[in-house]
Amino acid sequence: MLHELLLALLGYTGDLIIDVREQQEQSGAQIPLSPDAPISREPTFKLAPDVSFVQPSERDVIERIITLGFYYRELDRFAAKSRNLSWIRSPDESPLLRTSQLLKGKASKQSVYRRAIANGIVEVLSVYRSAVLHIEQKLLSDSLPIVATLTQGLNKFFVLLPPLFELILEIERDSIYGGKLLNLLHKHCHCGVPELQTCIQRLLWHGHQVMYNQLASWVVYGILHDPYKEFYISSQDDKDSEQESAPHLLEKLTRLSVADTSLNDWHLGFHISLDMLPEYITMHVVESILFAGKAVRVLRNPSPGFQCKDDSSHQQIQRGFPRTQGYTTTISFQNNSLDNTLIGEDLLPQTEADKIESMLQDLKESSEFHKRSFENAIDTIKAVAASHLWQLVVVRADLNGHLKALKDYFLLEKGDFFQSFLEESRQLMRLPPRQSTAEADLMVPFQLAALKTIGEEDRYFSRVSLRMPSFGIALKPSPVDLPKVKVNKDGDSVGHPDASLEVSLDGWDGISLEYSIDWPLQLFVTPEVLSKYQRIFQYLLRLKRTQMELEKSWAFAMHQDHIDFVKLRNDSRKSSVPQHRRQHLRPMWHVREHMAFLVRNLQFYIQVDVIESQWNVLQSHIQNSQDFTELVGFHQEYLAALISQSFLDIGSVSRILDGIMKLCLQFCWKIENDESNRTTSELEHIAEEFNKKSNSLYTILRSSRLAGSQRAPFLRQFLLRLNFNSFFEATARGVLNVVNPRPSVSVLQ
Repeated sequence: MLHELLLALLGYTGDLIIDVREQQEQSGAQIPLSPDAPISREPTFKLAPDVSFVQPSERDVIERIITLGFYYRELDRFAAKSRNLSWIRSPDESPLLRTSQLLKGKASKQSVYRRAIANGIVEVLSVYRSAVLHIEQKLLSDSLPIVATLTQGLNKFFVLLPPLFELILEIERDSIYGGKLLNLLHKHCHCGVPELQTCIQRLLWHGHQVMYNQLASWVVYGILHDPYKEFYISSQDDKDSEQESAPHLLEKLTRLSVADTSLNDWHLGFHISLDMLPEYITMHVVESILFAGKAVRVLRNPSPGFQCKDDSSHQQIQRGFPRTQGYTTTISFQNNSLDNTLIGEDLLPQTEADKIESMLQDLKESSEFHKRSFENAIDTIKAVAASHLWQLVVVRADLNGHLKALKDYFLLEKGDFFQSFLEESRQLMRLPPRQSTAEADLMVPFQLAALKTIGEEDRYFSRVSLRMPSFGIALKPSPVDLPKVKVNKDGDSVGHPDASLEVSLDGWDGISLEYSIDWPLQLFVTPEVLSKYQRIFQYLLRLKRTQMELEKSWAFAMHQDHIDFVKLRNDSRKSSVPQHRRQHLRPMWHVREHMAFLVRNLQFYIQVDVIESQWNVLQSHIQNSQDFTELVGFHQEYLAALISQSFLDIGSVSRILDGIMKLCLQFCWKIENDESNRTTSELEHIAEEFNKKSNSLYTILRSSRLAGSQRAPFLRQFLLRLNFNSFFEATARGVLNVVNPRPSVSVLQ
């Protein structure tokens, strides 16, 4: 009986000690338990009921002891099932079919983390087996063996095996794997039993070995090795593969170039899997891990077309980063595979990769998980990756030159070019844009302006291209009815008979620019960044166009006044028509001057107080920072400041400014195109609307929420220039406090 009892302690039942699950009620025979059978919730090892020579007290002791055998068997079954690798070389399954099943997620559920935990459980069970073997030797050596020997030798396992059994029961019941399994073990580590705490910590150590291996593969080589989707960094391809078949997925991947794949990986390829993120790893840390891995992928897989611009820039890199000395390589692009390896080694030296791997190895060898040490190591790894990525983007790829080009063209720094472009296209823009040829029509004045103002030394202009959006649904109608005009062969503007069939003149407000970005600058200048530049460009171009039209209207008036003066001098009858027209239009020139004054000051505020000051701040950050993530943040702050300080993010202000610019354009076109009494009344209406909107603008901008806040530090200077003689303040106060009928034009004098 003692031998059968010892065998039962190792999970083998017999005639005296039985498993009630294996026994059939009809025949009483026992059937071996299937390996895939579920884990029983309660111990099923019992002393056979027909054993009569055992006292009740001894039966209780024996049945308590043999529960350890039940726990051992279930733990051993779990370990064997989790460590089973026979599926890898299944003879009935071809490699192609197995790969297809893996892509579709149809393969049997496997878990590297469960396998690691199973290895830890095997260690505990080996200690238990050694204890049973020692008890057997002791019982054989005693002349009178007693059950107390079993109890005394196995008593310590009553605090280990039952909690471990509850642990695997929870794992199987809730299908816990990956990061969830680490989280579960970390929670069970907090207990008051030192032996059990040490045991659970050992299991957690085994789980962390897998995590550190995956982490090393990700942050050292940029490879995400996660076949069962258990890591807290996951690939977007995993979601795509669930929806696409294997041939379509492979075809999609082969169509992508190296540069496209790199960009897709950086922006959309990888993300944080919150389901697999242990609670004791903070979001800040896992974001650093995500960034470091993506940065290493970029550094180790450069685009084949990427090369250093010249040796001087490469020497500059060496001076800026002493760690990369010794890795200077003469790069030739005749062999892309070899060159990519050379460039990759130069972008991320092997010494840096070894340093990262050494830090992770130190964490692996630690018997306990120390959160502070882990976070410090991840911060160091992120800093190394960010520094080398900064070196690639800022120094090698000439980031500052491209930022200057974006400022020149999207922020209208090259004012002479855009002045020439608007002058060349002025007559064209007085016609509604044609849906089919609007972009082609603009290319002629665009190229003429470039020939006049852009020198050959500007190597960035070739990256700039002019675009017009598609008309129709995308274009919103203007709230202000602008005139439909056309230009005859003499340059005079006349009414357009088919204006209702064309797009509104505001269609030209959709003019936009595109800027060609090469690898690796797409990591920095993303489509979202370009869209912000685009928004600011369209706003500034409308403002400059308005300012030019106001100046042209004054030049037109002076030219017309000169013609009238000549006619009056040569007219023998001394007609009073020119004098009447001059006297009639004189109040309108006061209105025009008020418009030009507001537009000029707004231009100066945006170009000098906002753009130039923020550009200087950005340049200071670029000079003082050698961290790519910091640089991205500084550039985002730069764009946010441009948008906020230009009031593009305040709906009420931006709508008023749009209305003012449209009123100015409408005023210029009407005063040049028509001289009838009807036009005079329309001009008076425009003057009245402009007066209301300009007063509303001043009132909003001088409010304490704007002028007193830090979002626009130069706003007070702008208001001071506007209200230098207290005209705006007095007018705004009158508009707010007094409700008057529509003022006549003479009031504006």
